[in-house]
Amino acid sequence: MTRVIQWATGSVGRTSLRRIIDAPDLELVGVYVTSQNKVGLDAGAIARRPETGILATNDIEEILALDADIVIHTPLIPTPYEKQNAEVIRLLSSGKSVISTNGFYRPDIHGAAYAGPLRAAALAGGSTLAGSGLNPGFIAERVALVASGMVAKLDELRCYEVFDASRSPSAGLLFDAMGFNANPAEVDMTKGAVAQMYNAYYAETFDYMAAKMGLTVTSIEPAHEVTLAPEDMVLRAGTIKKGHVAATLWLWKGVFSNGSRMVHSILWTSSYKLHDIEEGAHWRVEIDGRPSVRLTLDLFDPDPNAPPSRPAMDATAAILIRAIPEVVAAPPGFFDLPAVLPFKA
Repeated sequence: MTRVIQWATGSVGRTSLRRIIDAPDLELVGVYVTSQNKVGLDAGAIARRPETGILATNDIEEILALDADIVIHTPLIPTPYEKQNAEVIRLLSSGKSVISTNGFYRPDIHGAAYAGPLRAAALAGGSTLAGSGLNPGFIAERVALVASGMVAKLDELRCYEVFDASRSPSAGLLFDAMGFNANPAEVDMTKGAVAQMYNAYYAETFDYMAAKMGLTVTSIEPAHEVTLAPEDMVLRAGTIKKGHVAATLWLWKGVFSNGSRMVHSILWTSSYKLHDIEEGAHWRVEIDGRPSVRLTLDLFDPDPNAPPSRPAMDATAAILIRAIPEVVAAPPGFFDLPAVLPFKA
């Protein structure tokens, strides 16, 4: 029985908490929450499950004192990017391995000052640090990478995500992590703190892809854009004022050591009407080479009344939970995410 702590209970965290509670081979031993309103609640109440006897806390000392094998770390990604490292270091030092949705695929690319304390904490605690998730973590790192195995000569690999955020209930996700409603007169989203955070976050994707193909990254150039609201836009999570940011395009163009190229593009929008595109698959993977490859990938719930975010949350939680035995069995230090972790009954 693997003893698990759930860290943060937002959209992804609540879903992974349900999977932990439901899994016969996992034992929930703790829940860390960032909302004061959830402190003291039973984990079952947070996850819409029967009572578990495990009460949520926002005291990291209580979490550190628990006897646990692994922490599922799913808070909103912070700005600056390295702000989260202090808590992760404390978890690793206490002997708990960590699987995070907030990067940590390739910590070494950020330099010794960044990676050194994380590695030292893992080695001191006999624990392992792993990054996992959907994007980053799956679309490029698994889907595109596996597809590249069919290509004898690779010229350019492109991954595109388009996400309609208009029905998301999370104000923190839209207005903090995604940067919606930012005033362009006050901040340049394409060059500010949020952009710098995402530049660091997705640089790990480029490095991972290059390494798995036997290459290195020569350069990565950001080409971010924002789209402003033509009028006040009322979303489920709140209102975007006219002239404020209503969509963000996070786009990077990379070159590998053999001259091949990679583009990673993420469009988060409050309405498809803001763009000259049609509603379609959530992700596209395009590979130019010999042969060329085109893939589209979408997630859906067979229940037409399901919340629109449920498929992505289910997928992300499944990826995290599936990684638990791999990470627990790994040696202390940084986990090298394998290209494939298939479904297991």
